[in-house]
Amino acid sequence: MSPGFAERVLAWYDQHGRKDLPWQREVTAYRVWVSEIMLQQTQVATVAPYFDRFMARFPDPQVLAEAPLDEVLHHWSGLGYYARARNLHRAARLICERFEGQFPQQLSAVEALPGVGRSTAGAVLTLACGQRHPILDGNVKRVLARVFAVEGWRGDTAVLKRLWALAESLVPEQRAASYTQGLMDLGALVCTRTRPACEACPLAPCCRARASGRTHELPGSRPARPQPLRTVQLLMVDDGDGRILLERRPSVGIWGGLWSFPECPAEEDARDWTRRILGLDADLVEIRPTRRHTFTHFRLDMIPVRLRMTGRPQGVADPGAHRWYDPRAPESLGLAAPVAALIAETAENPERSSR
Repeated sequence: MSPGFAERVLAWYDQHGRKDLPWQREVTAYRVWVSEIMLQQTQVATVAPYFDRFMARFPDPQVLAEAPLDEVLHHWSGLGYYARARNLHRAARLICERFEGQFPQQLSAVEALPGVGRSTAGAVLTLACGQRHPILDGNVKRVLARVFAVEGWRGDTAVLKRLWALAESLVPEQRAASYTQGLMDLGALVCTRTRPACEACPLAPCCRARASGRTHELPGSRPARPQPLRTVQLLMVDDGDGRILLERRPSVGIWGGLWSFPECPAEEDARDWTRRILGLDADLVEIRPTRRHTFTHFRLDMIPVRLRMTGRPQGVADPGAHRWYDPRAPESLGLAAPVAALIAETAENPERSSR
């Protein structure tokens, strides 16, 4: 397709590529798989410490499969996109059930694991097992779209088909793993989304976007969509003895499967809602400043409302979905990052007065 493309990538990788990332040490398919899942929509610098902690606790599929989901989510807290952690846990159990705890070596079997698509499966088997498969993560899409001037948004079906065809045609017969890592590194370090370092790129001589002065236009942008704004009250109900009521979120949706605070509609009275829905009587302690959290498809304004029970804790409406949590004796629970931050603030300032 493009004479010298792979050779240029390999030569650059040999001199400048990353070769000491945590998952590049003691390479196994399991370690590479976990890293590839963590790296989906997340930067290497953010992933590295999470990966090390995750591997220390869950060193192989068997340990991961046998661990409670709460503990897996706890080790993922703050990394975002929590469906990835739930899928890892489910996939580990399937690996133990169907492959005797050994990570599968066939592309179709890896693709069939929860949360694994064609590109991730190809990356794992190429980087860890020496197989030859194309990949098409975000960095690679950007490199190919610029070098070959592929028009359109890279999420469109026709554009994806074109990029996959290019990716397949370019994988060399030899050193596929080094080529794959080099191509990903090029996108991450040189052919960046903004201000690409074209003068340092080995593909500059054959890059059509650079030749036409269109690196800022390619790849095409995703069509703009308005981000709706939602507002909720996060009810921080304490039992008068330092414990806070937590609620497990549904497995589907934001913070899926994590523990959070009960959410009350912004227009309702927090005390009335707590009495009616949770079956608890409580007084208002304080209303904290609104915090905004931006998700992929919407923005969420959270109003933290502290309430204190009047009397001893009682049973709540749904005991299986609620628990009393003591910040002074933290448990290995999956907590959404904003929730963990609010709990930490409360533990540091337990007697803040009402305003």
